[in-house]
Amino acid sequence: MINIALDGPAGSGKSTVAKTISKKLDILYLDTGAMYRACGLKCLNEGVDVKDAENVEKVIKDIDLKIYYKDGAQVTCLDGKDVSTDIRKPEVSMLASTVSAHRSVRLKMVEMQREIASSTDCVLDGRDIGSYVLPNAKYKFYVTADSKVRAERRYKELIERGEKVDFDALHQEIIQRDYNDSHRDFAPLVQAEDAILVDTSYMTVEEVVDKIISYIKEG
Repeated sequence: MINIALDGPAGSGKSTVAKTISKKLDILYLDTGAMYRACGLKCLNEGVDVKDAENVEKVIKDIDLKIYYKDGAQVTCLDGKDVSTDIRKPEVSMLASTVSAHRSVRLKMVEMQREIASSTDCVLDGRDIGSYVLPNAKYKFYVTADSKVRAERRYKELIERGEKVDFDALHQEIIQRDYNDSHRDFAPLVQAEDAILVDTSYMTVEEVVDKIISYIKEG
């Protein structure tokens, strides 16, 4: 079973890299970030404060969340509705960062992720894949980049979607999210001891993918 773990902060390019690797190696790509974003959106829809651990646990306990592929793309389905676009909104990103810090949420999502990874070759990206979700994965990488570079990437992505975004505010959001993700009590963002560091600040997606695949082929 081939399990590839890609961890790193928001905007580091790990999702794009993971998707490209999955296509090149013809294995499943599981977007774990989408799962946490869906949890954040669920709380928003239910009017639950994402900082309220007790009520968040009640909402997430029996969450109707399904991940499947259609026409080569992952579809995130929440309560029977395709929310693949809704979960990419900036406000949902911040909710995801907060809600994912709750132990109950992570345990629920990790259970789903491990179940999928145990039965199929796949590449997963997130904050704690190599350190917590799949600690025994053979291939682990920590993908990162300078915070301003990451903000510029996200800014460009959102502008292309027609959204109005303030760059400085976006940069501060990324810095805050980095802090939140790396300082949460349970399964924080961290580079696993056996993970290979890949700084993508001045690399193209193709260069990053080629570098990671070269390591995998060597292993």
